[in-house]
Order: sequence, then C-alpha cells, then structure tokens
Amino acid sequence: MTILIVDDELVLHELMKDIFELYGHEVVGDAYDGVEALRIYRTLVLSYKKPDVIIMDHRMPKKDGVETSVEMLEIDHSIKILFVSADESARQRALEIGAVDFIKKPFEISEILSAIEKLKEEIKKADQIEKVEGG
Repeated sequence: MTILIVDDELVLHELMKDIFELYGHEVVGDAYDGVEALRIYRTLVLSYKKPDVIIMDHRMPKKDGVETSVEMLEIDHSIKILFVSADESARQRALEIGAVDFIKKPFEISEILSAIEKLKEEIKKADQIEKVEGG
C-alpha cells in the first residue's frame, strides 16, 4: 500500500514510516499541516502516484484534518482517509465526511496496521469486481 502521512508531530512520522516500511508499505509523502497536505496530495495525483491511504491527524496548524479531508475528497471522492487523532470530538465529523475509520491517539501500532490491512483487502476486492464487470 502507498501511504501519505499528515500529522504535525515529526516523531510520529518517523515512527509510522519505519513501521509501514517494515510491513512492506511505501510512504509516498509527508505533510505537517493541512495546507502542505493538499499541495503534496495534488502533486501526487498529477504525477499518477495517488496514495492508497492517507493517515490524517485532526489538530494541525493552518488547516485541520476535517477541512483538509473535505478538500481532498473534492479532488477525488474515492480516496481512503484514516483519521488518527487525540481529538475524540472530531470522530463523528471525520466519519460523516467520508473517513474510512478513526483511531484515537495514543494508539497501538497493531490498530493502524490492522486498519491498513482491512483497506488493502477492500481495495483488492473492489479491483476484482471492476475487472469482472469491465471484462
């Protein structure tokens, strides 16, 4: 899976990158605020390297995770956004706007890996259905 990490905590980026790469995933971008996330996401989409999943924090400088997600979903409504945030009050709004899941910080690494594996299976199933219907 290809992953874009959006979080204002540098240490968390480094931890997640190491874990994801250890489990065979590729981090295709890092953003530390919502504005930067949108810029990087647009660049990835234009270069045909759209991430399979976006790990999104809520409380960040410049633009929060919900606002950023809304704008990303306007670019591509099929993107998979996994919220990972300490701000429990953002859970309902994140899920309402289209996030696929919400994991509360602090979290267990296994929670994120499990959510990514679940998304991987969903994407695989959707691809198989598309091949059958298209073929």
